[in-house]
Amino acid sequence: QVQLVESGGGLVQPGGSLRLSCARSGRIFSINTMGWYRQAPGKQRELVATITTSGSTNYADSVKGRFTISRDNAKNTLYLQMTSLKPEDTAVYYCNYKVRLYSDIYRWADYWGQGTQVTVSS
Repeated sequence: QVQLVESGGGLVQPGGSLRLSCARSGRIFSINTMGWYRQAPGKQRELVATITTSGSTNYADSVKGRFTISRDNAKNTLYLQMTSLKPEDTAVYYCNYKVRLYSDIYRWADYWGQGTQVTVSS
């Protein structure tokens, strides 16, 4: 099984920065994409950023130029560097991996972390 554990959330003032981490454990056959999503109260979960194993990135328009997704393959860790934070960035942030396991190499499966709260407020 794959386990994802996020950390790095917290309370920050507008204009501040945070770095989220997502540590992965468990053996996988291959990775398709890794990403960060967020869900604000009363809203649907939305994509924030994704990165492929080749390093191609994709960002939501609302975070372009402010957030940077990256990964450290040696540490099996995904990051989201967030700068110039705004109150509207307040949400629970989830990491996501789309992977294939050795137990079923023909099926892509989504795995999610438990989420980490980010609150931007003065």
